[in-house]
Amino acid sequence: MMPRMDGIQVLQKIRAGGSSVPVLLLTAKAEVDDKVLGLDSGANDYLTNPFATKELLARIRAMTRASAAAVQPDAKLHFGNVTLDCATFELSSPYHSFVLANKEFQMLELMMRNPRQILSAEQFMDKIWGYEANMESNVVWTYISYLRKKLVVLKADVEIRARRNAGYSLEEYTK
Repeated sequence: MMPRMDGIQVLQKIRAGGSSVPVLLLTAKAEVDDKVLGLDSGANDYLTNPFATKELLARIRAMTRASAAAVQPDAKLHFGNVTLDCATFELSSPYHSFVLANKEFQMLELMMRNPRQILSAEQFMDKIWGYEANMESNVVWTYISYLRKKLVVLKADVEIRARRNAGYSLEEYTK
């Protein structure tokens, strides 16, 4: 019932992209088959209209409790001599630290969870800015530039490498 694609298709794309963001479907579709399809497609919860605001808020609190508990084991990511604290957005090395802006954090988190893997500008755009974002892909290059400068100041033994017509990867620094 949404333009371009329905909620189930959006949810399936989100999950296919590897995102585990909590999803609560709010919908007028109240049939059991619709609920099963929504939950089987990756929704964490399903609530039909009309609904009580108190119930909606309780379901959101329950989902965020569960997702916060799931994040705890990976609260800090390490690669080379840098550490990314997922709770505080702090990027640190033995020499210095920075609190990253939201998009910088999301990009570096994606690279640190996938070290040595080439990630295309399109993958960054889809996972960070979303499928419907009206952004130019050069915004990825801009944020990569910011992160590279910060890694230099940190005296990091890792670097972001560009692969022509392929993307970027986080690699151990080689001289």
